[in-house]
Amino acid sequence: MMSFQCSSYSVHHSLSCITPIIIPTLKLNNRFKIHAKSNSDATQSTTTSFLSFLCPLLNLFSGGDPSRQRNFALELATSSLASTSRFAWGTKSVVENAPSKEIDSNPPLSLQLFEFEACPFCRRVREAMTELDLSVEVYPCPKGSVRHREVVRKTGGKEMFPFLIDQNSGISMYESGDIVKYLFERYGEGRSPSLGLLESTIFTGWMPTLLRAGRGMTLWERSRVDLPPRKLELFSYENNPNARIVREALCELELPYILQNVGEGSRRMKLLLEASGSKEVPYFVDHNTGFQSGDYKMILPYLFETYSSANL
Repeated sequence: MMSFQCSSYSVHHSLSCITPIIIPTLKLNNRFKIHAKSNSDATQSTTTSFLSFLCPLLNLFSGGDPSRQRNFALELATSSLASTSRFAWGTKSVVENAPSKEIDSNPPLSLQLFEFEACPFCRRVREAMTELDLSVEVYPCPKGSVRHREVVRKTGGKEMFPFLIDQNSGISMYESGDIVKYLFERYGEGRSPSLGLLESTIFTGWMPTLLRAGRGMTLWERSRVDLPPRKLELFSYENNPNARIVREALCELELPYILQNVGEGSRRMKLLLEASGSKEVPYFVDHNTGFQSGDYKMILPYLFETYSSANL
């Protein structure tokens, strides 16, 4: 049964979008501090137990093999309902972005997030990152993960998510509520978390998981064991229905990627326009093959064909 709980880790892993990703060599580093656990997610256990109980049913209704041809009308309908269930959270940037303030097209990424798409508490953190206009290295940890869950287990002793590493501050922390508060304190320019963002998770945070029948929850059985040498890149914002479908696939394939959040008002909109010529998301780039697309109907088959173990 899958665990959705949060945990604590002290870990350091520095990766670049232009260098090979070597997850097994990840080592402990004393400069990272474990953030003290609070009771902010005390109500989490009841909901997570409920979702864990539903795991087999969700897998049954998800349609099985995620690489098979899908009914895209149904996919978009359920993903749109999932977005509606979370209202406006994870849709736009709430920080002040001066028009004259440029953003580096290839900045060093200091935030690393171990999570999986179907987890409602991981979703809460991703919503906050969209609102704070933060880019992050995402390490998907679906059920059955052969790489990233093992990293978490070895370094922290538990498989609990989400888990955040901030290399700027040397902080590693668990508990979605604490992570959100920390991100707003450090990167929110004095703002508090958006009204209802923290409180809503217990009531509606699990709705996208149910509506999407657990997509982004379990490792695809034919996913490749080896990692691509260069990280993938996805322009997205949390509550976009099309982007959600792509993130689910990346999670099911356990592919690490750079998440470029481009919610309404994001400074990265210029980067998206330069890359795709459009403000629409998702926009996906595979720096290993040169493939890039803004059409989730093309991105999905590409991912499952390119990163299938059958192609080794």
